[in-house]
Parts: sequence; structure tokens; C-alpha cells
Amino acid sequence: MTPHLMESLPSNFPVFQVQTPCYLIDEKRIEDNARLLQQVKTASGCGILLAQKAFSCFPLYPLLSSYLDGAASSGLFEARLAREEMREDSEVHVYAPAYKESEFDDLLSLADVMVFNSFDQWDRYRERVLEHHLSGGPPVSCGLRINPGYSEIEVPLYDPARPDSRLGEPAPVFRKAFNEGRFRGLEGIHFHSLCQQGADTLERTLDVIRRSFGPWPKDLAWINLGGGHHITQPDYDIDLLVRLIKRIHEETGARIYLEPGEAVALNAGWLVATVLDLFHPHETATAILDASAACHMPDVLEMPYTPVCFLVPSPERAGGASRWYRGEKSGVLPYAVHLEGPTCLAGDRIGSYSFASPPLPGDRVILTDMAIYTMVKNNTFNGMPLPDIALLDKENEVRVLRRFGYDDFKFRLG
Repeated sequence: MTPHLMESLPSNFPVFQVQTPCYLIDEKRIEDNARLLQQVKTASGCGILLAQKAFSCFPLYPLLSSYLDGAASSGLFEARLAREEMREDSEVHVYAPAYKESEFDDLLSLADVMVFNSFDQWDRYRERVLEHHLSGGPPVSCGLRINPGYSEIEVPLYDPARPDSRLGEPAPVFRKAFNEGRFRGLEGIHFHSLCQQGADTLERTLDVIRRSFGPWPKDLAWINLGGGHHITQPDYDIDLLVRLIKRIHEETGARIYLEPGEAVALNAGWLVATVLDLFHPHETATAILDASAACHMPDVLEMPYTPVCFLVPSPERAGGASRWYRGEKSGVLPYAVHLEGPTCLAGDRIGSYSFASPPLPGDRVILTDMAIYTMVKNNTFNGMPLPDIALLDKENEVRVLRRFGYDDFKFRLG
């Protein structure tokens, strides 16, 4: 039987060279993505930041910071990571829905830019920022997050611009506070309302902002267009993005920033798992893996979505040949199988597939696009071991970056 051909995997993918479960990151694809983002920077004059909430595998920060301007951080730990691991001249931007009093001075010492979620937050911390500057601390540019009140995101869990969102000031509040002079001391505007979307969605969002918020404030130093820009997708309209960035810069004179996360590591990593058992509770069989949706790729359950996967029979049953079978939708190929995790959670299902060959114990399953929102979200529910983190370097050699064990489980709990 002829296997379905691989898509977007290296021809000599080292599927049996890793201990499973394992996140395997492709260094070449990370650099390809970063190089494309650099081209956007060059064409538009914008700054591009790594959104660490999507990808914070810091051994790759030296590579990324040679192409990008720095990192966007969601709090103290991410800010510290960026400052420690990126190039010395990299920018560190910080945004949080609310800042913690005990962490604020540390953030000021790390950040180049701080974004406040509300005018109340800015009022609370304005004097602390001024004191930092007067005491000779490095300059920190402060700005405000706004809620555009418009998005095209279908999943409410991931929609930061829905009407009841806590993320940013809505237009009526912004206009009133701005007219009262409460914007004084702020130098930038930040918004984020995209999720895996194109420049056309950004264009419509900018039109709504212009109508509902009015003209951009004068003398802005910067405007941050947030993340969710799927720039490294093959069909992304880069020319439109460049035009939009240039248009905003011409209107305001401000430097424009983007902070993509997924685009930096899109299609640049996999989760490699082993089939532990093939279980037959009903008509459709269940292959139990040593990787868990609940523990190792929670977005599969939260979004939800079904990742693309490949089945690779063990060398023993494949007679030494390398055969790859792409998982298709149920009903397309002869063998219908649910891929599920080893936890006690009944809904720990990665997806339902059909294969040209049945998955058997010892086979490997490769789940694609697993560099983003996986390592940063994983957990040890049920005592599940965390997957190894390994790098597939540009010479196609595998280097283990981190191997986790019992202590990583135990000492998270006490």
C-alpha cells in the first residue's frame, strides 16, 4: 500500500531519533520565518517584536533577535527572560491587564515600553514612572491599550475585542478621558484584535478605530498594532500590510510596531509521540499515545481544532523501510481511529482520523505546528511527564535542549 506523502516535513525527519513525547523545533524554519518578518520591517519601516506568550523557547532568542527588534512581554517573568536572553540592544515591551504593586519597579528597570490597560492604571502608576525618570533610571515610554470594539474572531475565548472584554479601554471611555486630559504623559497606543488573520482584517479594524475613536492623538511616539498577523502564511497579503503601516506612519509620524507570536514559529515545530496501545471500545478504534491534548497541546481542546498528523510505522513492522501515512478525516481512508492521550480525562482526544495503515504500538505519530502555544501552556495534570524540548538544527542534527523528569512535576506542587 502506498503511503500518503509527507507535507511540510523534512525528507530525512529524525522520527525515531527522539525520546517521546518530544517537542521538536526546526531551526531552519524559525529562521525562514524571521527572515520574512525582517523583510516586512525593511519594506515598511516598522518594528517587529516576538510575542513571547506564543513562543518563549529562549535558546532561539539569539537567532531571533538578529532579525527582530525585541520581544513583547505579558509580565515580569517574560520581561526578564527577554532582557536576559535577547541581544543587549533588543527592545522589551510590557503589557498586562493590571500591574502588581510589588513588581512594578522591577518592570520599570527592565522595560523600554510599558502599556497600561486603563486610564485608572495609568493614574495609579504615573508618579512611579516619573520618579523612575527623575532618579536617573533608563527612559520608559508609556502607552495605553484600547479596545477597537471590532474583531472577526469566531471563538469568544480568544476574542480580546468583544464588548465585555477587560483588555483595553473602549471608545466612549477613551474619548471622555482624553478630553479630560488624562492621556497626558502617554506616548503610544496599543491594540490587539486579530487571531491568525490577514492584512484585510487589519484594514477593516483600522477603519473602525478611525470612526469610533476619532483621529489619532497628536505627537504619538509609537502605535502597536498587536499580534495575530499571520504574516508567514503563504497566502498572507504582505503588500497590503506594508501599505497600511506606511499609511499610519504618514498620518501620525509614529513608529509602528507589530508583535506576532504564531508568525514567528508557524509550521516550525512538531510534537512526536509513540502509540502505546490500540483499543477497540466501539466501531472506531482508539490509539492511546504517550502525548496528551490536555497536558501537552491544550489549544486542541480550547480552540478546538484538529492538528494535522502523520503516522510512521515502527521500523520493526515496516521492515526497515520509512513509510509515512498522513491522517485524513474520518471516512476518507480505510482505518478510522481516534488519537487520544493517556490521562484519566475522558475528553483527552487529539482528534479523529483515518489512515491507510492502522496505528499499532511502537509506531510514531507526528503532530504538526506544535511550536506555538504548546510549550508555554503545557502542564503536568495526572502526573504526566513534560515532553522533551529538542532542536532540529540546520545540519539536520537533533540536539536536546531540555529533558524533564519527576522533580519538575513534584516541585511545582510544594
